[in-house]
Amino acid sequence: MAQHNSMHKIHEGRNIKRFREMRGWKQEGLAGELGEELTQRKISLLEQKETVDPEILQLVSDALKVPVDVLLNFDEEQAVNIISNSFDHGAFLNAGANPVFNVNPVEKWLEALEEIKRLNEALLKEKDSKIELLEKVIGQLGK
Repeated sequence: MAQHNSMHKIHEGRNIKRFREMRGWKQEGLAGELGEELTQRKISLLEQKETVDPEILQLVSDALKVPVDVLLNFDEEQAVNIISNSFDHGAFLNAGANPVFNVNPVEKWLEALEEIKRLNEALLKEKDSKIELLEKVIGQLGK
């Protein structure tokens, strides 16, 4: 199980809940993504577990489009500390009518994952079209 010190353990079920909520899904929505055997009640129970079965964690990871490592290692306390330590309160207060807000790193990370997914899909389409073209050329050479 992932943990960053002996006093504080990562709660995997709570992390599932956090990332489900970041995607704007209710428990029923996640249950629907995971298949008929999982219900809203089972998702509720899953989110209460400190550790989650690796197979279930992989299924949830795929549904949420979040790497398993993130579900295993995301620590809200640590994230809040990083954000609060990097937030420049003086710049915010001195901005007047035009305050500057920090970028949500998790949101940007999820956007980057979506972009990677889009690019991978484009590469696969391009590969498929090249294979199709090669098959046509080979077919014409064989005649």
